[in-house]
Order: sequence, then C-alpha cells, then structure tokens
Amino acid sequence: MSCVTTNELAISGDLSQLEARSAESLPPEALGYIRAGAGDRDTTRANAAAFRRWGVRRRTGTIPADVDLSTTILGTRMPAPVLFAPVGVQTLAHPDGDLASARAADELGLTYIHSTQGAYKMEDVAAANGDGSRWYQLYWPTDDELAVSFLRRAAAAGYTHLVITLDTTLLGWRPLDLDIGYSPFLENKGIANYTSDPVFRRKYMPAPAEASPLATGIQFARVFQNPGLSWSQLPLIRDNWDGPILLKGIQSPRDARMAVRNGIDGIVVSNHGGRQVDGAIASLDALPAIVDAIDGRMPVLFDSGIRTGRDALKAIALGADAVLVGRPYLYGLALDGQRGTRRVMRSLVDELEEEVRRARHRTHRTLSRSSLTRAR
Repeated sequence: MSCVTTNELAISGDLSQLEARSAESLPPEALGYIRAGAGDRDTTRANAAAFRRWGVRRRTGTIPADVDLSTTILGTRMPAPVLFAPVGVQTLAHPDGDLASARAADELGLTYIHSTQGAYKMEDVAAANGDGSRWYQLYWPTDDELAVSFLRRAAAAGYTHLVITLDTTLLGWRPLDLDIGYSPFLENKGIANYTSDPVFRRKYMPAPAEASPLATGIQFARVFQNPGLSWSQLPLIRDNWDGPILLKGIQSPRDARMAVRNGIDGIVVSNHGGRQVDGAIASLDALPAIVDAIDGRMPVLFDSGIRTGRDALKAIALGADAVLVGRPYLYGLALDGQRGTRRVMRSLVDELEEEVRRARHRTHRTLSRSSLTRAR
C-alpha cells in the first residue's frame, strides 16, 4: 500500500503506543469501555503475551523488491489479509464513529465488518462505505424474527458475508465498567440497528427511543443476551442468508470441526479480545490446533491481540488466512477521526508488508510455522 500522507503524520507510526496516546483524549467512561477486559484482564494480557513468545526466523539472501499481500477470502478480494474487526459503540471514540471507519476502509480497499452494536444503523454505514467491501456481524438475539429482520436489512444494504459472534451470549463481567457505573446501551448508544428496525420498534418500542432511553435500553438488554443459543438453530440463518457464513469466537478444535459438520463457510479464532471471559486461552495459543483440525476445509481468520504488522505476520505464519484488527483502529479514530483510523490501518498493513519482505518472502502465503521460532 502507498506511504502515509503528510496530514496523517499526527498519528504515530508506533502502533504499540496508540492506547496510551488515545487515553489523553478520551473521557474516563469512554476509555474504560474501550479498554475494558473481563475480570482481572488476564485474557487480554495473555493475548498480547502470546505474540511475544514467538520470534520471526530471519533468512539470509536477497530481500524481495516487491511483496504481494493480496488474497481472496470466500470470494472477497482483498489487497491485504487484514480486515476491520466489528467494533460497537464507536461514537465513544469519535462522533462520526462507524461512518468514519467505514469510509477509511473503503479508501484503503479493506473489508469492513459492521457490528450489530454499531452506533449508526447498518444502512447509513453501508452508504458511508460506498463501493467498499463490507460484511455484517450478528449478535444473535433471543427473538428470531428480529434476527431475520437484521439479515434481510444487511443483505439489502450490500453486506455480502455474515459473521455470527458466539462468545457474547452473555455480557462479560468487566469491573472497570462496573466501577465507573457506565453502560452506553442505557443511553441508547450502540443500539441504532435495533431502534431503526421495524420488528424491534413494533415489539419492543411502544414510544420513541428519545422519549424513554432507559426503557429502550432495558428492552434491548432483554433481547440481546441469548445463553440458550445452540448449533441446532443454525438452519434458521442458512434459510435466511444467501451469502457465506462465518462463526466468530471459535477457541477449540472440537468447535472448529462442528463448524465444518454444520456447513459453515469459515471461522474466526477469537476470544473477543478478552472482553467477555477472563482466564480463557490466548487466541494465538488456540490457533495452531484449530488450523490442524480444519485441515484446509475452510478459511480460518484470526482475531484478538493484533496490535502491529509483526503480530499479523505471526498469526498468518501459524495458519490464519487473514486477521481482524479492532482496538488499534478505534484508538486512531479517537485521535484523529477518519484520518486517524486510515493511518493506523495503513501503517499496520505497511508494517506487515515490510516484515514479510524482511523474512525473505515475496508473499504472506508462503509463510508457515517454520517461519517462526519459540522465543525464550
């Protein structure tokens, strides 16, 4: 990808420092919500530590002049194996929220995954994304009629792939949020897809959301948490969605094999960045065994802990076909809106390209576990 422009230089190229820098510009409740991890944040820390346990095995020889990062995932052509992860309530970072991120994704040619908990409704985000590549992430509500309505709206708005998140059927216990006493949903932030939905409005909103935001937030909470979700319900989605379906939140080889048996098209190895369950295995530690279990039968994407292009290289070398990036672009959004988001994601892709080149590969597709070594 091309080099950064002069007006983007306000965002440091040191991606590891984004969180600290954005903390200076965010109010406590927003920073707490974005940074929060479940419990003692052990899983969040484990995600980061897992990358440090791997070193890149550097080869001698000529460094390639050009590197090809292009790839195709389930029919979607991408200039690099990097996607915008679904992130909810982005207006906590910047008033333009999802709209700015969707525009940045379009400018970079990267796929944008819109969250059910978006701060703007899916149709507005699709319009902001223009001709860009976009997928839709579903938090499966308890009301199947509402779920089907979400799917129909997403398809009509040009979302081509469906990503079903499995690890948030119950919200995580996040002490930082509890200490602050803050939930954006009770202020009707992050529920625009619900309050704009005809099914939700008919069944759960007797009055406009603006008239009673607390009541609307409580109604949202009742349909959001879905602990009874099971594999047996997947045919409902398949019957109402024509495009590829991916499951996000896979952490075990057994569940990966179940995804294959149930006709799922792809999976995302993820622990939600440590936001939902503490004490979980680091996502990177879970990846190799899941890749082995899948054995090439479907694409395996990776999420949780990616902060740099070097992290992306390690996940790809361990078997991921592509990676999802979440918090880093949100920190860029907080620092400089659409321009900041674009700078962060462009820097990450540029760093990935440089790391692949320095490992003496002409493409990320030739990376393998032999490209890494266990660091002491």
